[in-house]
Amino acid sequence: MTQPEINFADALKEVAQARNINEMQLIEAFEQSLAQAYTRNVEPDKRIEVHLDPNSGELEVLVVREVVEKVEDEHMQISLADALELDPGVEIGMEMEFPVDREKFSRIALQAAKQTLTQKMRETERNVVFNEYKDREGQVLTAQVVRSDNKGNWFVELGAGEAILPPREQIPGEKLTPGSRVKIYLKEVRKTPKGPTILASRADERLLDYLLRQEIPEVANGIVEIKAIAREAGQRSKVAVYSHNSNVDPIGACIGHRGNRIQAVTGELGRERVDVILWDGNPREFIRNALSPAKVGLIEVGSEGREASVTVTPDQLSLAIGKGGQNVRLAAKLTRVKIDLRETAAISDLDAAMQQAMQDGVAAPESSAAQSAFDALFKDSKSVATASPDDLRE
Repeated sequence: MTQPEINFADALKEVAQARNINEMQLIEAFEQSLAQAYTRNVEPDKRIEVHLDPNSGELEVLVVREVVEKVEDEHMQISLADALELDPGVEIGMEMEFPVDREKFSRIALQAAKQTLTQKMRETERNVVFNEYKDREGQVLTAQVVRSDNKGNWFVELGAGEAILPPREQIPGEKLTPGSRVKIYLKEVRKTPKGPTILASRADERLLDYLLRQEIPEVANGIVEIKAIAREAGQRSKVAVYSHNSNVDPIGACIGHRGNRIQAVTGELGRERVDVILWDGNPREFIRNALSPAKVGLIEVGSEGREASVTVTPDQLSLAIGKGGQNVRLAAKLTRVKIDLRETAAISDLDAAMQQAMQDGVAAPESSAAQSAFDALFKDSKSVATASPDDLRE
């Protein structure tokens, strides 16, 4: 076939570069689509092959027929006698190719080829996007906000494709604007009939974990370990930390000088409040720390460690519960223990305390040292304030 007016190879090369598609894969898709279109619309009973030279741009459409002794299907076969007239070296079982005249490429065939090629190109692009991000699940990326839809979804541009931020993965109350850049946690990449779906999140606790590692060197190098995170995006989070170096205060390291480190983290999360607490291997102490800033009393942990009963005085109860139950809810999530808060009467009067002790069967101090310490409570305020261990032993 003569050189076509349009150099398909150059055109496909430009498309491949513009769409970030493998050039040879695109040429192969073009050849297949054109063969299918020509077979369907021009010569449906024949076997068609298409070849496009990527260098010269020469396009060949060929009818392929098998050499047989006796022809049973004239569209697919050619007799040995006829074949020998065309090529003396041909043998039974071989295939012969017959070029198709350029004029036979009808407009409908070329249009169908174009439609099929478009579909193939979309599939290739989708595969490129899926392959680009399938192994990046669990990473935090910087993305550009592109648009939103009427369902409340936001779409962000990652580079090779778009990711969706559904309402449940957004920070409540955060105002996103097209063109702004935000950090997102790549939660899931999956294939669908309509192409790959990339699910992004700004509400996931792992985004907070990433930001802490970025802003706090002691966390990044492993001196301070993040043991657990409980988060209610846009409102409040609790982070339990532990130091592997006795000279490093884990809470101070996370907060930073005048709170500069934790403020850098919260600034990325729309000023979400982040409480940093000390992790403790003792479940009771860990629960006590998790319920801060409330001060709680006796903590009883169940035998399986899944439930805990915590006594709280009336003045601390609302603080322990938190607004809308948020404080106790986050503490339970952080410690992975179901926490039952139980109000206990506050004892502020000394006589009431003594009466309570008698009712509980607490014996009065019997040793002389203990008795002296007990008697010291009833000295005047000046003598009590200046009492020393030696004074108590007199």
